[in-house]
Amino acid sequence: MVLLRSIKSKIFVFAIMATLIPSLGLGLLSFHQNEAQISDNVTRELRALASQASRELELWINKHIHTVRALSTSNAVIDGLAPIAHPPTGKPNKAPQALTHYLSSVQSKLDTILELTVVGATGQVVASSAAVPSAIILPKSWPESALTEGIVLVPPHWEKQRATATLSVAVPVLSYDNILMGALVAVLDLRTAQPYLKNSTKSPLGEVLLLDQNGRELLSSRANATKLRSLDGVVLRQLLARPGESMIFQGGMHREVIGLADTPAALPVTVVAERDRADVYAAWVDLRNLYLALVCTIVLVVTAVAFRMGRSIVTPLQHLINAANSIADGDLDVRLPVTRNDEFGHLTQIFNQMADKLRHSHAEVVATNKAMQQQNQLLETLSITDGLTGLYNRSKLDVILKDELARFKRNQRPFAVLMMDIDYFKTLNDSYGHIAGDEVIAAVAKILSQSIRSVDYAARYGGDEFIIIMVETTADMALKMAERIRSQVNDMRYSANGQIVSVTVSIGVVQCQQSDDATPTAVFARADSALYEAKRAGRNRAHYAT
Repeated sequence: MVLLRSIKSKIFVFAIMATLIPSLGLGLLSFHQNEAQISDNVTRELRALASQASRELELWINKHIHTVRALSTSNAVIDGLAPIAHPPTGKPNKAPQALTHYLSSVQSKLDTILELTVVGATGQVVASSAAVPSAIILPKSWPESALTEGIVLVPPHWEKQRATATLSVAVPVLSYDNILMGALVAVLDLRTAQPYLKNSTKSPLGEVLLLDQNGRELLSSRANATKLRSLDGVVLRQLLARPGESMIFQGGMHREVIGLADTPAALPVTVVAERDRADVYAAWVDLRNLYLALVCTIVLVVTAVAFRMGRSIVTPLQHLINAANSIADGDLDVRLPVTRNDEFGHLTQIFNQMADKLRHSHAEVVATNKAMQQQNQLLETLSITDGLTGLYNRSKLDVILKDELARFKRNQRPFAVLMMDIDYFKTLNDSYGHIAGDEVIAAVAKILSQSIRSVDYAARYGGDEFIIIMVETTADMALKMAERIRSQVNDMRYSANGQIVSVTVSIGVVQCQQSDDATPTAVFARADSALYEAKRAGRNRAHYAT
C-alpha cells in the first residue's frame, strides 16, 4: 500500500488494468469478421440456390415449349385450322368442333397445361379446350424462321378463377407447305414447376420465390405455403439493381430475411432466394451473448477495483475542482488545507499561491475591464451616430437600408424612405452663421427623433439632409408621417442671433419596389428625385414618387 500513495504509482496500476481493453477490442473484431464471413457464405449459397432455380425454370419452360410446338405440328391442328385459313366453297365447316374435341382430349392428359386454344392468323379464336379462352396478343408479323423461333410468352400472372399462377405460350401453326395459318396457345400451370425450384437433398438451405414484375409472389418452394405475399417495390428495385448481391429486408410474416435476386433469361420473372436472418445468425448470436456476458463480468471486477483506487484520486481532486469553481464564481477567499505529502499536496500548495495572486490582481482587472467596456461603448456609439444631431450617420444608414432591402426580398413587406432637407439652408447659414445653422439642424433632428416610431430609423444623410426609414409602412402611412413632420418643423420658431427664424423642409417619399430598388443607391436616387420634385413644386411640402 505504500507504493500506491503516489499518483504516479496509481496511474501505473490503472494502466495495467487498461490492458484489458485491447483484448476486448480484439474479441469484438473477431466477432465482426466472423459475421462478415457468415454473410459471405450465405450470399454464395443463396446465389447458387437462385442460379439453380433459374436454370431449372429455363429447362422447365423449354420442355413445355417443345411440347406445345409438337402439338402445333400435329395433323389434327393443321387439318382443323386449314378450312379456317382456306375455307372451301359451298361446304359446311365442321373443323372447329373436331378441333375443339381434340384440344380438350389432349389438355386433359397433360397436367401442366390448363388450356389449349387455336387462333387464326388474324387472332380470332378458332377452337379451345376452355369455355372462355384466355386473351393473348400475337405479333403482327411472325419471323421467317417461325418454325423454330416464333414464340410468344405472356408474363406469368395470378389467376383468381384458377387460383394459381399461369404462363401463356403461343407458337405458330404452319401448313404442310410452311404457310402461316394461325397459332396454338397453351396456358401452363406454374404450380407444376414448384419441384424444380429447389432440390430438397442437393440444393443449399433457403427458400426460393418466383415473383412477377410487380413483386407479387407467384410460386414458392415452401410446400406448405398457403398465403401469397408481395415484396415491397423499393426492395425489389434494390435487389434487381444489385444482382447476385445479398441484402437484408422484410420478408413474409414480418420476419427479417437475407436474400438476393436473379432473372432467368427464358422467363420474364424474378427469382428471389432468401433465408431467415435469425436462423443464419442463431449460433453466432448465442456465442456473442456468451462473450458479452463474460465481458460484463470482467468489467464489473475491473470497475470494483478501479472504484476503490479511484476514490483515493478523485476525492482530493474533487476538493480542488470545488475550490476552482468557487474562484470561477467570484469567491477569491478560498483556501485549501494541505494534508497530504504526495503530488496532490504539492498541487494544493500551488493552488493556494495562485488564489493569493488572483485576490491581489482581481481589483485591478475589474477596474481595467470596466474602463475598457465604457470606452468600447463610447467608440461603438461614435461609430454609428452623427456627432451634431445624435441620429444615425451615413455609414449606419447604409447598413440599415441593406438589411431592409434583404428583408423586403424575403417576405415582400413594404417599407418607405423619406428624404428631406431644410429649405434655403444655405441662405440661413450665410445670413446667421454656421453656429446658428448647426442649431437649426439639431432642432430639426430632435423633431425627427420625437416623431418616428421606435421601430423606425432616422439618420443624417449629410449637411442639412435627413433620411427616415419606416419599416413595414405603405406610401399612404409614409406621406402622413412626412406631412406631420413638415407641419411640426413649420410651426416651430428658432432663435438665431437674437432673431426669430422660421424654417421649412421639403420631403421626398418613396415606397420600396421589387423592380426598381435592387440596391441602396437606387433607393436613395428615387428618394432624391422625389425631394427634387417637392422643391420644384415650391418647397415646404412632401412629394411621393410613384
